[in-house]
Amino acid sequence: MAKVEVVLSKKDEEYREFSLNGNMWKVVLHVGLPLALFQGLTQIFKILDSMMASYISATSVSAVAYLSQINMMIGAIGGGLAVGGSLKISQAYGEGDYEMVKKRVNSLFALCALLSFGLLFLIPFTVPLLRLANTPEELITIGSRYFELELIGLIIWFFNNVYICVERARGNSKRILYLNLLVIAVKLLLTAIFVYVLKGGITMISVATILSQLILFIAGGVNLNQKGNAFGLSLKSMTLKRKVIKPMLSLSFPVIVEKVAFSFGKVIVNSMSGMYGSLTVGALGISNSIGGLTTNPQNGFQDGGAAIISQNLGAGKPQRALDAFKKELVINVVVGIIGLVLTRTYLNQISIIFSDSMNGMNYEFREMICNIYKLESLGGCIPLAINATVISLMLGFGYTKCTLLINFCRIFIFRIPVLWGLQHFTTLGNESVGIVMLVSNVAVTIFSCIVAWVVIKKICKEYQVSFWNVQEIIEHTN
Repeated sequence: MAKVEVVLSKKDEEYREFSLNGNMWKVVLHVGLPLALFQGLTQIFKILDSMMASYISATSVSAVAYLSQINMMIGAIGGGLAVGGSLKISQAYGEGDYEMVKKRVNSLFALCALLSFGLLFLIPFTVPLLRLANTPEELITIGSRYFELELIGLIIWFFNNVYICVERARGNSKRILYLNLLVIAVKLLLTAIFVYVLKGGITMISVATILSQLILFIAGGVNLNQKGNAFGLSLKSMTLKRKVIKPMLSLSFPVIVEKVAFSFGKVIVNSMSGMYGSLTVGALGISNSIGGLTTNPQNGFQDGGAAIISQNLGAGKPQRALDAFKKELVINVVVGIIGLVLTRTYLNQISIIFSDSMNGMNYEFREMICNIYKLESLGGCIPLAINATVISLMLGFGYTKCTLLINFCRIFIFRIPVLWGLQHFTTLGNESVGIVMLVSNVAVTIFSCIVAWVVIKKICKEYQVSFWNVQEIIEHTN
C-alpha cells in the first residue's frame, strides 16, 4: 500500500509550536479555559435538565438521576477509549509523526463504530438490565423507554466524544466550546418546548438530547473532512494493525476499567441510598450536579492539561510537562475556592429551583438537597481540584493504571464501605449520604497525593529532571 501523504495545517503547526515552546501559563489557559467553560456549561445544562424533570415530578428527577448513572457506566467504555486514543494522538503530534496521527485518528473512529454496533444489542434487554442494576421498580416503570432512547443517544455521543478528543489534541478548544454552546442552546430549547409547552414526560427529554447531539455529529464530520490533513477522515488510514491500535488500547484499557468501575460504584451508591427513599436518590443526584459546577471546570483543565503533558513528553520535554502539571494545579485550586464560595452562598436559591414543581414546593426535598451538598462541598470543591490535577499528570505520562487505582479506591474503599457502615452502625438517616461524599472525596485526595509523590519521583529519575528545576523552562520560554 502506498504511503499516506499527510500534512499539518498552518493553524495546527502554530499550535504545536506554541504548546511545545510558549509560556506555560498561557498554554494551559489557552487549552484549558475553553474546555473548563465547556464542562461548566455542560453541567449547567444538566442542572437545567434536572430542573425540567423536577417540574414533571420529584420521582421523575430521581429516575433521570438514577438512570443517568447506569448510562454513564455503559458510556464509560467509549469514553475511556477516546481518552487513551487521544493521548496517543497527542503524543504522536508532539513527536512530529503526522502519518501516525492520521492513522490513530481514523482507527479510533473505526473502533468507536465497532463499539456502537455492540451497544445496539443492549436495547431489547433494557428492563432486565435495569433490574440487574437493582433499579427501583417505580423508576423502571417511568424510565425504561427513556433509557432505551438514551442508549441510542449514547452511540451518537461515542462519535462526538472522539471528535472532541481529536479537536482537543490539536488545541481547538474554542471550537469545542462554540459547537457545544450551540448544542446546549438547541437542547434546552427543545426540552423546554417538550416539557412546558407539550407537557411531555422524561422520554421527550431524551429525544431532545438525541436531536441536539446530531448537530455536533454533523459538524464533526464536516470539520474533519480534510483530505491530506493529519487530522482528516480517511478510509485508507483506518486500520486495526497492532502497531497502530495496541498503544491506544493499552493506554485505554485501564481508563475504561476505571470509568466503568467508577460509574458502577455510583450506581451501587444510588441503590444503597434508595433505602432512605427515592427522593434521597434524587437529592444526591442534584447535590452531585451542584458540585459539578465546580468540579466539571476542573475536569476541563484536567483534560487540557493531560493533552499538553502528553504533547511535550512526546517532543522529549519532560521538564516542561511537569511544569504544565504545576500550573494546572494552581488554576484548579483557585477554581475550587471560587466554586465553594459561590455555591455555598447561593445554595438556598439553587435548591429552590429543584424543589418547585407543578405540584407546588417540596420543602422536604429542598432541605434534603441542602443538607447533602453542605457536606459534599467541603470534600469536593478544593480537595477534588488536587485530585483532578493528579489524574491529569497520570494520564499525560501514561500512568493510566494509577488513575484506575485512585478512582477504584475512591468508590470501593472510601465510599461504599463507609456508607454501608453508616447505614448499619448509626441512625443518621439520609445525612449519611452527605457524610460519605465528604469522607470519600477527602480520603481519595490524600491517597492521590501519595501516589503522585511516588510517580513524580519515578518520572524525575527516569527522565533525569528535577521537579523544582525551572532553568530549562526559562530557556525554552526565552
